[in-house]
Amino acid sequence: MALREILVVPDPVLKQVSQPVDKVDDDLRALMDDMLETMYDAPGIGLAAIQVGVAKRVIVMDLAGPDEEKAPRYFVNPEILWASEETLPYEEGCLSVPEIFDEVERPSQVKLKYLNYQGEEVIEDAEGLFAVCIQHEMDHLEGVLFIDYLSRLKRDRAVAKVKKQARAA
Repeated sequence: MALREILVVPDPVLKQVSQPVDKVDDDLRALMDDMLETMYDAPGIGLAAIQVGVAKRVIVMDLAGPDEEKAPRYFVNPEILWASEETLPYEEGCLSVPEIFDEVERPSQVKLKYLNYQGEEVIEDAEGLFAVCIQHEMDHLEGVLFIDYLSRLKRDRAVAKVKKQARAA
């Protein structure tokens, strides 16, 4: 396993649409292992492959709290099959938009289909933080960042702040 660089705005790679994965094999599992290690190191709760410069429809996630045992999850070619009309506002952040947080409203429940780490198809219901996180990460697969839901002014300020942080580092 290896740590990978997390791309940050305004890197144009983050706006790319990710391509479906043909099969879950050892190379893909190695990518997912690297992504998980990178996410834990950051630290974060979710990471899409495009955030490490790989335009594949792959997400890793771990919603376990700091005092809980790690519970890694892997999502290959995830699709939302159904989303509730009821929405939930949630303050989101993103490893590709460091130190920026803002409220985004998303469906409070979704039903999704994906392939797991072994390549088996899974259909699962998500609600609460899981629903928010999977939708946030799936947006990355379409080249969408959470700041794209904000007003132009807030989005521009967020990108300017991230650029300023990068120059200061």
